[in-house]
Amino acid sequence: MTHENTTQINQNPLGTEPVKGLLFQFAVPSIIAMLVSSLYNIVDQFFIGHSVGELGNAATNISFPLSISCVAIALLFGIGGASAFNISMGKKEPEQAVLYLGNASSMLFGCGILLTIITLLGLEPLLHFFGSPDDVLDYAKTYTGIVAFGFPFLILTSGGGHLIRADGRPRISMICNLTGAIINTFLDALFVFEFHMGMAGAAAATVIGQIISGGMAVYFLGRCRTVQIKKEHLLPCKSVIARIAALGMAPCSNQLAMMIVQIVMNNSLKYYGSISSYGESIPIACAGIITKVNQVFMSFIIGISQGLQPITSFNYGAKQYKRVKEACRFAITCGFALAFAAFLAFQLIPRQIISLFGNGSEKYYRFAVNYFHIFLFFTFVNFLQPVSSNFFTSIGKPKRGTFLSLTRQILFLLPLILIFPLFAGIDGIMYAGPIADFLAFTVTVIMVCRELRRPEYTQNNP
Repeated sequence: MTHENTTQINQNPLGTEPVKGLLFQFAVPSIIAMLVSSLYNIVDQFFIGHSVGELGNAATNISFPLSISCVAIALLFGIGGASAFNISMGKKEPEQAVLYLGNASSMLFGCGILLTIITLLGLEPLLHFFGSPDDVLDYAKTYTGIVAFGFPFLILTSGGGHLIRADGRPRISMICNLTGAIINTFLDALFVFEFHMGMAGAAAATVIGQIISGGMAVYFLGRCRTVQIKKEHLLPCKSVIARIAALGMAPCSNQLAMMIVQIVMNNSLKYYGSISSYGESIPIACAGIITKVNQVFMSFIIGISQGLQPITSFNYGAKQYKRVKEACRFAITCGFALAFAAFLAFQLIPRQIISLFGNGSEKYYRFAVNYFHIFLFFTFVNFLQPVSSNFFTSIGKPKRGTFLSLTRQILFLLPLILIFPLFAGIDGIMYAGPIADFLAFTVTVIMVCRELRRPEYTQNNP
């Protein structure tokens, strides 16, 4: 290792402090930020479920693909920009690193505005495409037509949080997200329960919280600790954006895959529900709630993977490969512990969980319990794919990360959702989940083991 690289590592805690402590330092604020982000949907689901009922819960699930789109954009430019920034800083190239922060920030907000325009111009056709039953459509139009105005700020908060964390300020990233969520929760209670504004009140509360948290993200991005973003750094540069997009493609692809599966899932639940005893709306409402509950668990896993990113990116750039391997292994260990705890909750107390989001018929509860038990059976292995996908991206191998991010959703789950119900009806949709989970887990184990057995990970680094 050169004297320059040694000096650079000694000056940066990412290259010197114990890996386990660093992972906790970066992962905990990231987990809280992800939990807060998922709480935007959970809080709305809670208040809507208790004030509007099953149809309101179904409506939020119909609009959910658009929320996934926001997350996909945030990860594309947030994780991509953060990875490119940290790799450049690890190589001691701050002039290049600041370009990644500036361009990523511009793209986050610009793409958010574009998504809002597309949503508002094609609102009703989009909702039909997402699988809205006729009795749910008006609720979905009311909710989605309002929350669309918050998309640029939601994307900027989520994606900007990754950039702020990459700058070495994970707590600030957490504060931005937490502030918006607290405001959203307070206003939800006020607008829905006190002012009886229903779907519109829940949507308005969400947008206000997102605007405030987005403004905070802009403020802190303008006051970075390691570099200074200037106006010229915000001007889009084709090569810079291409590098950012390449590194952010894996987590983005995972979200896009989730969006595609969600749309197919909604339409499948609608069709096969209509020819079952459950009807059209019950499966969509239950699946939507359970998906968002599962997102709470996944917030821990994604938070770990995001906390891992700056550690592995910097040390890989600085050729500290043993620290990269140590960080990856510890992240996997933590992920398994959390996944097993979630598995126990989903298997042992599913009815109690679904009851938090309002009352329903006995058919409603029966479908929800079955969905928890069957679809989420392999929750205890679902931690590995997102951690590993982000790991490959963070070390500058985005093609492998992108492939891993697509395994569960596109290669396995999507075909199974289309094929199994042909033979087993709506139950076939539920059994598609655990089979896809197990297949994706197997592929991930093979790829990660091959990577960590490479010679550089076993050599002694000076």
